[in-house]
Amino acid sequence: METATSAQRPTASTAEALWRAWIQNGDVAARDRLVLSYAPMVKYLACRKVRELPAHCELDDLVSCGLLALIAAVDRFDPAKGATFEQYAWTRVSGAIMDELRRQDWAPRSLRRSGRAIERARDEWQARTGRLPSDGELADELEIGVGDLRGQLEGLARADLLSLNTPARGAEESMPVEVGDTIEAPPGEHDPEMAALANERAQVLRDAIASLTEREQTILVLLYVKHLQGAEIGRLLGVSESRVSQILSSIRRTLKEHIESYDSIGTLRRAA
Repeated sequence: METATSAQRPTASTAEALWRAWIQNGDVAARDRLVLSYAPMVKYLACRKVRELPAHCELDDLVSCGLLALIAAVDRFDPAKGATFEQYAWTRVSGAIMDELRRQDWAPRSLRRSGRAIERARDEWQARTGRLPSDGELADELEIGVGDLRGQLEGLARADLLSLNTPARGAEESMPVEVGDTIEAPPGEHDPEMAALANERAQVLRDAIASLTEREQTILVLLYVKHLQGAEIGRLLGVSESRVSQILSSIRRTLKEHIESYDSIGTLRRAA
């Protein structure tokens, strides 16, 4: 636990002092500081699980649910039970990330166990013989029928959606090609000028979002990623629903101003 960016986090006594300032005095700044101090821990825990992610599940999904668990941990922490805030938050965030992994994986656990057994048997066979086994050899290794093996492999194939960012087969390491790069664009969407403008506009929006405060970005995640209502967001952040609405209005104005500024400059550039 100490390896996870411990230098960036407060001591146990400081964390408890911040928590008490929030619980006893309603100090929102103290609550925000506590959440932000442990946000790197959330990213660390999510990254530890990156190899277990199904292909359709993004790392950002785990980070988002971990941040929600961290925010909830601030309100539910009880130092009287003997744990420090970091220990409690670590447990809550880890549990939330595991729950999210299970929620996003619709394959039965028995199928996942079979998949791990198949991988172990395949690796052990290759280590002994120097080559990959045939279906018959792999089935014998697992002491099951070839039909059962193929049925399990088909089930695993259906359960794992292919990410468009997955490297395409046969792509050279020096010139990586992703699966998404091999998909033909619909008619009319391959115009170089239009594509460049769309990319520029998207980058302007990303830069505008990056310029928002941590709280504003958190609200966007809760609203558009987690699809929470204003009242739910207010309870998580310790503010009223009307305050959430005010912040959202400010966010929308900021983003709109960035986009309109880009569009006006782009119009002048194209006219020239």
